[in-house]
Amino acid sequence: MRILFACVGNSARSQMAEGFAKHYSDDIQATSAGTSPASKISKKAVKVMSEKGIDISQQKPSLINPSEVKDVDLIITMGCGPDACPTAPPEKVREWKIDDPCGRSIEDFRKIRDKIENKVRELIKEIRSD
Repeated sequence: MRILFACVGNSARSQMAEGFAKHYSDDIQATSAGTSPASKISKKAVKVMSEKGIDISQQKPSLINPSEVKDVDLIITMGCGPDACPTAPPEKVREWKIDDPCGRSIEDFRKIRDKIENKVRELIKEIRSD
C-alpha cells in the first residue's frame, strides 16, 4: 500500500503523518507533499515528533507530483481539500480535516500531532483488516 499525505505547506501535518505511518507500519510506503510547499520543515513539528521518539528532521517539503499521485493507492489530504489533487480519482482521496498548526503554540502542535497519530493508527488498522 502506497499512501501520499498532502497538505498545503508540507511542513507539519503531512510530515507528521508520514513519520507516524513509517513508524507504525513496515508494509506501508508513506510519502508527503504539499500544494504550496514551505522552504523547510517546521521546527515545532520536529520537536513534537521527537517527543514520540520519531525523527522527521531530515524530511523535506516537496511539491505534489502528478506522477506520484497516479502511483499511490491512497491520498490523504489535510486541509487542502479534495481539489488539491485534481488529477486523482475521487475514490483515491480522503480528507482529514486537521487544523494547520503553523503559527500556533507548541501545545497546539502536540494536540494536532496526537490527532494525526490516532488517525494514522486507525488507518493502518483499517488497511490491515481489508
